[in-house]
Amino acid sequence: MVAASPGYAGATSKAHTDAAAVQKTTAAKVADVSDATLVKSLPGFRNGYAEVNGVRLHYVVGGKGEPLVLLPGWPETWWTFHKIMPTLAEHHTVIAVDLRGMGASSKPAEGYDKKTMARDIHELVKSLGYDKASVAGHDIGSAVAFAYAANYPQAIDKLVMLELPHPDESLLSFQLLPAHNTFGDKLDFAHPYLWWFAFNQVNGLPEKLLAGRIRVEQDWLFKYFLVDEGAIDARDRAVYERAYNSADAIRASNAWYQAFTQDVVDNKGYGKLEMPVLAMGGPAYRWMKKVIGQKVSNLTTVNLEGTGHFVQEERPELVARTMVDFLQTIGPAT
Repeated sequence: MVAASPGYAGATSKAHTDAAAVQKTTAAKVADVSDATLVKSLPGFRNGYAEVNGVRLHYVVGGKGEPLVLLPGWPETWWTFHKIMPTLAEHHTVIAVDLRGMGASSKPAEGYDKKTMARDIHELVKSLGYDKASVAGHDIGSAVAFAYAANYPQAIDKLVMLELPHPDESLLSFQLLPAHNTFGDKLDFAHPYLWWFAFNQVNGLPEKLLAGRIRVEQDWLFKYFLVDEGAIDARDRAVYERAYNSADAIRASNAWYQAFTQDVVDNKGYGKLEMPVLAMGGPAYRWMKKVIGQKVSNLTTVNLEGTGHFVQEERPELVARTMVDFLQTIGPAT
């Protein structure tokens, strides 16, 4: 055996110290974006958990007044609403939920069709002591919110949909290839290319490619979809990275997309919604207006110009004000 030189021993000791420091720093960063830490930045809000419909849902609740449920989309969590929650809480008891498969909520093997996910939310609302609530959703959450309204019309006051309609047959005609010379690292509003709708259909492969490095995909998506890339800052991105970085989280979130064909079938059986509905969109505005307009009797639409897909983070003041005005209106929407 050759004895280690003092220099080698010193280097080894330093390496161990550096590694420990890195681990400690990494642990601190993880703690900084935990739900327990995040909720402290929203005075008056608290974390909650509920066992409903065979899943454990995490939610954040605060405010006063009639209940308003907020449902996030991919690839985010309840935190996507943090900029608008304080304003909404001045008028409503705000309940921001991590959907089945999202964040601190459980990630079962099945149940990712929007009808089942809507039942999760309906049972959560009942478990919190409410017979009725207004429901707002963004992206996948918007589709779940619509399914809630379609399946439990007696349990909803008003519906707000942001940047996605409920899946219908229009999804089946999405292009496999982008239009010529339209696809780059920023969204072409006239020629959107949503390649991940297909990629997320592949069972088992995305989590093998992305587990431990989901930030690569997320940063690409944020660059593609944001007009103001700073609207989702370093802390926000760390929150979403932590939430989706495991194989299990990727598998569960992709299941929302893999259920789209079932959602299309379910949508065919839904009649027109009669409650007031607000549809707000940036890039998805025209698509939303067309699809939602076919299924809603009392529809208000708002085109949020100059913003990307994550409207509640990029234009929070406008989104919050528009939602409050709509939710506080008595009688038919105009």
